[in-house]
This record gives sequence, structure tokens and C-alpha cells, in this order.
Amino acid sequence: MTSPPPSAPQPAPALNEVWIVGRTADGRSFRPSDWAERLAGVMSSFRPGGASAGSHLSYSAWCVPSTIGTDKCVIVHRDLRDAEPMAWDFVMNFARDNQLQVVHGETR
Repeated sequence: MTSPPPSAPQPAPALNEVWIVGRTADGRSFRPSDWAERLAGVMSSFRPGGASAGSHLSYSAWCVPSTIGTDKCVIVHRDLRDAEPMAWDFVMNFARDNQLQVVHGETR
């Protein structure tokens, strides 16, 4: 008898990251499908060093859209909380209001 293959390791947030995953509490994919890009676009002016001319044309290092497996997500760096508490509250409230899964990285 052979044992089943080991499952692939599950990704985890890096230190000082929070992942907002586009899967609701009941397991459904969040819509619209470009929600992560929209949220990160709204947050583009909140960045290290502050907004500058043309900064709306790129994502902030503190709030980046990504994909985990088949799920869209937004990776939010905890430095946003310290630099712009209201912006941090906005993204966390977005996740809560839409019942999205939030995965916290460990802090030291």
C-alpha cells in the first residue's frame, strides 16, 4: 500500500503582511473579478514617501494586488497602518464589510 503524496505547502503571509483574499466567509469567489486591482488602485497614493506626480499610475508597495492559487487577493503591508491609519482602516473595513477572508502574517 502506498501513502498519498504530501500536500503542497500552503503559502502564508510574510512578516508584517496581511492578505485580503477574494473568498467570502461562505467560500464563494468575491465579485467583480477585478476587485483586487480596483482596491489597490484606490490605495495607490498611500505609499512610502507619500504621493508624487504620476503615482496614481502604479500600485503602492503597501497595497498590491496578487493571486494566491486561484484566488485574487490584496497584499497589505502593516507599514500602511503606521503611516496612514485611516487608509489601513479603509482596507480592513472593506474586507470586513464584504466578509472576505483575511490572513495575518506573524509579527515579531
